[in-house]
Amino acid sequence: MEKQDNKKKQNGEEDESFGKWFLQTLGLTAVFVGIVALLFSFVLSNDQVSGPSMQPTFESGDRVIALRHDKIDRGDVVVLDAPDAPGTLYIKRVIGMPGDTVESKNDVMYINGKKLAQPYLKAYESELPTGVQYTDDFSLASKGFGNKVPKGEYFVMGDHRNVSKDSRIFGYVKASKIVGVVKLRYWPLTQIKVF
Repeated sequence: MEKQDNKKKQNGEEDESFGKWFLQTLGLTAVFVGIVALLFSFVLSNDQVSGPSMQPTFESGDRVIALRHDKIDRGDVVVLDAPDAPGTLYIKRVIGMPGDTVESKNDVMYINGKKLAQPYLKAYESELPTGVQYTDDFSLASKGFGNKVPKGEYFVMGDHRNVSKDSRIFGYVKASKIVGVVKLRYWPLTQIKVF
């Protein structure tokens, strides 16, 4: 009789410990999911690249993580709310900062009259036939955007200059429209890169 009581006691304890473990696991999972949801709502942005405008830096289908509310510097790749397509996100590179003059002449980009190094363009520039420009000549004034990038706004361009729809077409991007600064490409796994 004692053996049966001991077995019942053990089974009851096992059921109780499994139940306790299950509830703890469920609780921890809920907390973890909540933290991840908060992170991606307020701190990080998980986005997919679509289209060729940032080739060769990013290909269509690449997955990136952007940091929201980060300081924006020239050369940063940013995810932004498309000024000309509500509900759409673009990925572009910051070329002009607030107060800058921006000009492209003979395939050389000038910021405030000084040549801008753009090593990220080398892959495409080398493929162009002789005499063909990768970036058409322009200045802010020639585009009808005034002489300088306004305070609190940015001039952005895609790395694939001759196909990119960017600030040359839709104008400046307000800081409030920049979702985040790209910090990581995590897909495809063979192309993982920190920016």
